[in-house]
Amino acid sequence: MRIAVGDILRYKKVICSENLYEDGCLNFHFLTKMPVVKGLQLEKGINASSAIQSADFGKVRPVILVASSPNKKGSAETPWEDFFDVDNGHIRYFGDNKLPGKDPAMAPGNKALLEAFCLAHSHDPKQRLMTPPILFFQRVTVNGISKGFPKFMGFGVINSVDLVTQWDNDKQRSFTNYAFDFTVLTLELEHERFDFSWINERRRSGFSLQDTNAKAPSSWKSWLQLGSNSLDNLRRRVSKLKVVKAGEQRPQQGTRQYQTLKSVYDFYADKKHNFEALAELIAERVIGQDMGIYRRGWITQGSSDGGADFVGKVVLGSGFSKVELIVLGQAKCEKLDSPTGGNHIARTVARLKRGWLGVYVTTSYFSESVQREVIEDNYPIVLIHGKRIAEELSQLLHESETANTVNELLNEIDAQYASRIRRRRPDEVLASNI
Repeated sequence: MRIAVGDILRYKKVICSENLYEDGCLNFHFLTKMPVVKGLQLEKGINASSAIQSADFGKVRPVILVASSPNKKGSAETPWEDFFDVDNGHIRYFGDNKLPGKDPAMAPGNKALLEAFCLAHSHDPKQRLMTPPILFFQRVTVNGISKGFPKFMGFGVINSVDLVTQWDNDKQRSFTNYAFDFTVLTLELEHERFDFSWINERRRSGFSLQDTNAKAPSSWKSWLQLGSNSLDNLRRRVSKLKVVKAGEQRPQQGTRQYQTLKSVYDFYADKKHNFEALAELIAERVIGQDMGIYRRGWITQGSSDGGADFVGKVVLGSGFSKVELIVLGQAKCEKLDSPTGGNHIARTVARLKRGWLGVYVTTSYFSESVQREVIEDNYPIVLIHGKRIAEELSQLLHESETANTVNELLNEIDAQYASRIRRRRPDEVLASNI
């Protein structure tokens, strides 16, 4: 049985594994049905199948299923926000500890993923061979029903692990947890189809890792042979003209994200210049959150910005083998329901010199014509729309140990605005020790 990234499955509480389809979707329980083998479940965020005896490597965990619920983010049940970018082979997922004072490594899901991480990054190929493949799902709403419809988002391995402190808004307390960065592996040679029989064969007691891996995707086999240094070359990448519809750049009215973005717009309504401090912080997270390559410089002085509202730099490499690129940022606190003006973006692009990068941050969204112009002309500019601002701000709030509301967090950021202002030339950022 083969499935594709983006296929929506049906997962019913009352297990029915007889029909290939249920309610118009491929039946998860039919897909995973095997005689005399305990079924797979998607009841939790991290669903690790029990380790079983293999024929050649002792006890091995066959698979781990990871599921995210975007409709529950920020709730008492899921007081964090996972990030899925499977078209670029990246998922950032928060573990299953929510209790203050508890060792997050002891939470059952975290424990299974930490074990998988150790196996995946072993220098011993035999240890890597025992790594359980991780399958990713995102719960979506179908016909108004938000439960029981997991969307398949690919498979992969853990790339890195961070110990983080998070804030539970509903319970007004902080707790430690793990954040896992996954590399989603490519299915290019399989024509974007994932053979689920590979997973099912791994679930048979006494299975052979060597034999079952014959059914594994080519990227998995390459990774087993080459190790973690090969992950970047094996990650999933979708090449396409990425014109994003307006509806995907704006939070839906009535949602928590919409209220967050509206709070931003209202907060800066009478002091729109101050929005530059928040835009600078959002740009830092978007550009450098995975590798820490972005360095903040300063906010420019009032109307004398010459086409830039903030200046920073991107640092690649280290020591002698290092290069620094100037980043010019434009910040616009605009109405949420009107597209940003293309002339503003053109103004930013016109200021860019060879080797410089641009960032444009708006509470609004970008029209399709503006996006096409940026893509087709290969402008070196990062576009950050209102929905992304809301997502990053929500995550900042979850990470904060001092702010309990969006407005409290905005006040903290705004308090830094005046001290960040400088009257300098953009190229001076390269001489700054930042």
